[in-house]
Amino acid sequence: MSGMIQTTLWVAAGGAIGSVARFWIALLMAPYSRDLPWGTMLINVVGSFVISFFATLTIEQGRYPAPELWRIGVMVGICGGFTTFSSFSFQTLELIRAGAPGRAMLNIVLSVALCLIAVSLGYVAAERLNGGVPQLTETQVEEETA
Repeated sequence: MSGMIQTTLWVAAGGAIGSVARFWIALLMAPYSRDLPWGTMLINVVGSFVISFFATLTIEQGRYPAPELWRIGVMVGICGGFTTFSSFSFQTLELIRAGAPGRAMLNIVLSVALCLIAVSLGYVAAERLNGGVPQLTETQVEEETA
């Protein structure tokens, strides 16, 4: 099997796992999401933590390097299928259209702040487990997120 086909299958499998997990969490959180889309916010915060934690923990120069295929499967597939910027954007627009611009702004501020905190906590937690992580160059960061 060619490398690109194998990688695509890993991304597809991860995406299926992430999407189904997102569906179930959104469903379970629906009763609590009357004023704000708490399910989407929770999904994006957890996904932010997971992608940062996994990327940092499994970096090639670290203590727990993972094969590139696993990294792509988890980071692009699972986390990409799990998190949802489009739902966040649409739900924010729905709040505005429903005459709740204050709640829309709260959704934006909380989502961005909590996701940035989660991604930072994921990095710090994995860095500690990894015994410190070499700093990535700008090129490496772009390659990690491509």
